[in-house]
Amino acid sequence: MKSRHFLIAILLLCTGFILFALYLQFFWKILPCPLCVLQRYAFIGTGLFCALGLVSGKIRASAFAALLSSLAGMGLAIYQLWVIAHPAIQCGRDPMEAAINGLWPAKWLPVLFHSDSLCGDILEPILGLTPPQWSLVWFFIFAVVFAGIMRRG
Repeated sequence: MKSRHFLIAILLLCTGFILFALYLQFFWKILPCPLCVLQRYAFIGTGLFCALGLVSGKIRASAFAALLSSLAGMGLAIYQLWVIAHPAIQCGRDPMEAAINGLWPAKWLPVLFHSDSLCGDILEPILGLTPPQWSLVWFFIFAVVFAGIMRRG
């Protein structure tokens, strides 16, 4: 399979994940926490780097940037899972909320980037995994694919 096909697939998956996050937000009333919003940034960044690679033809450079975005998303998902596992650190207000909601994307497109929940909230599993667990799995898969693209060119 060509590297371009992987970039197209990951671009489509990232778009689907953002749409699914909005579905959860509006139809299941699962509001995003600051770490969820940051993971949205990581999915969007990963998808944009894939699109940039497809348009520019600089597959390896774009794969490297997308790898960094995926690794950031993995780190955010791991941290969110740690926060959920240690509920005593939450004090009723998420300290990252003001910073996340103060960024220009949260003001420009609040439906996608505004945080309204605590990172320590326990979420119901979807097909056996919670949303941050799914994010971790997919960011890991993406990172492996991007590393492979960078190795073979």
